[in-house]
Amino acid sequence: MATDVAGLVSTKDGMLSRRIFIEDDIYQQELERIFARCWLFLCHESQIPKPGDFFSTYMGEDPVLVTRDSSGKIGAFLNVCRHRGNRVCRADAGNASAFVCAYHGWTYGNDGKLIAVPSLKEAYYDELDTSKWGLVPVAQLESYKGLVFATFDPEAPPLKEYLGEMTWYLDAFFDRREGGVEVFGGIHKWIIPCNWKFAAENFAGDVYHLPWNHLSSMLTGVTTAAFDGQQKGAKLQGKVVCPGNGHGVIARGSGDYSDAFVPEIFQYDAAVNDEVAQRLGPRHHITDPIVGTVFPNFSMLRSVSYMMRVWHPRGPDKIEVWSWHFADKKAPPAVKDAVRVSSLRAFSPGGGFEQDDMDNWGECTLTSRGLASRKLPINQTMGMSRDEFSEELMAYVSDNPISEIAHRQFYDYWARVMNAEKWSDV
Repeated sequence: MATDVAGLVSTKDGMLSRRIFIEDDIYQQELERIFARCWLFLCHESQIPKPGDFFSTYMGEDPVLVTRDSSGKIGAFLNVCRHRGNRVCRADAGNASAFVCAYHGWTYGNDGKLIAVPSLKEAYYDELDTSKWGLVPVAQLESYKGLVFATFDPEAPPLKEYLGEMTWYLDAFFDRREGGVEVFGGIHKWIIPCNWKFAAENFAGDVYHLPWNHLSSMLTGVTTAAFDGQQKGAKLQGKVVCPGNGHGVIARGSGDYSDAFVPEIFQYDAAVNDEVAQRLGPRHHITDPIVGTVFPNFSMLRSVSYMMRVWHPRGPDKIEVWSWHFADKKAPPAVKDAVRVSSLRAFSPGGGFEQDDMDNWGECTLTSRGLASRKLPINQTMGMSRDEFSEELMAYVSDNPISEIAHRQFYDYWARVMNAEKWSDV
């Protein structure tokens, strides 16, 4: 029986039950109603550029194989053999015309079709209809500006409808210049003992933690003008933007230079600013997105460096983080290398900022296990009376960047999806 989570998320008074971060029944319901229904990010098209390229990932806890078949068409399939359920492709990425199950040798083409079965005549007497036993495709697969998304739910709304106004904010990250972006430098993967929602909500709109959680990291020299100004008592510019459907974005304001002063990145951004402004249109003059989350678990960052990641759930108290560097495809090699190095220093498993976040997300999850602690609600009332809808930005916004508007929007949508029997009920 599904848990009614309406009483665990109160949008009226800004309170949130800590049960949602630790109870396995709620987590299992998330796998069914969120990760099996929402649109989930799989990979960027630049990671599978040639026919035969493939990339292994997850949707929730289900292994998924993303392929560009021999004709160049992108597909996504459950990475599960139809015979005994073994994982068909064990490699993280590569190029292949076919995938052979290590257990009994069932072989699938890069279009998902079953093309060979050992002893088909002798053991199956030619009675196995191979056309019915190919890899199971996802229900829907779409791309937006090179970002490949999929859902297991055939009734889910089209991707653009699901993203809504978040599409413009994604443009500000991934389509600033002609040709878009490319992913490079490999992938980092690591485990954090925390609930996936703590990480997703942080990137959706938590500016409040910066001068406290990241103080030691900033004092090492990876500092920002915005941080320096706040330490001197200046009010931070910018806002938290919520375009709907649980998505959230942190955007800086004019004169609020949030990027680390890495000369190559700083100079490059200044050089292309006019081109970017013209491409993104009038909204760019009002707001400049630098951090964000597409509900439920795809986040991106364009401050200190350029990085995107997925928070793969691995139980109520564990996530597996997958993180990549990205840059404008037209950016010079020196800029891309500066992005890579800056990301490693700040947002890799050994990065200063990353270690700060991991420590706190883990502790928030751990204390939620306590019987007495679990009864204490989380307070997310910050800026509650200041939320307003902006016609210019087509989103709900905070009046300053220190607000929990994104948290409230994130969990309100989470509760709606969790309580809905089908998409039409959301």
